[in-house]
Amino acid sequence: MKEEKIQTLHPQADKTNKKILLSKYNFIRENILTILTGKELSHTELMEELYNRVKDNFEGGVQWYGETIKLDLEARNLIERTKTKPEKYRQTPTGRANIAGH
Repeated sequence: MKEEKIQTLHPQADKTNKKILLSKYNFIRENILTILTGKELSHTELMEELYNRVKDNFEGGVQWYGETIKLDLEARNLIERTKTKPEKYRQTPTGRANIAGH
């Protein structure tokens, strides 16, 4: 039986993102949202934290999946970039409600 896939979104409406396995999407998505609970992290900090958290339990390129799903979460308004320098990522109110509901 073929595993279900999800079409990921891109914050720039004219760009298409990748189709990936739903199980991998959900795993990385939950980890990104959990990592960003109550904090703002730079891109590097977020990707390092994600890698350290999942590297032993994830088959595939953590950085690639992390970047693809981070863009998807931005497009779905679950995380956002701050307007600060350096730019950081944080959960939106929608993202906080989404993780709290789990």
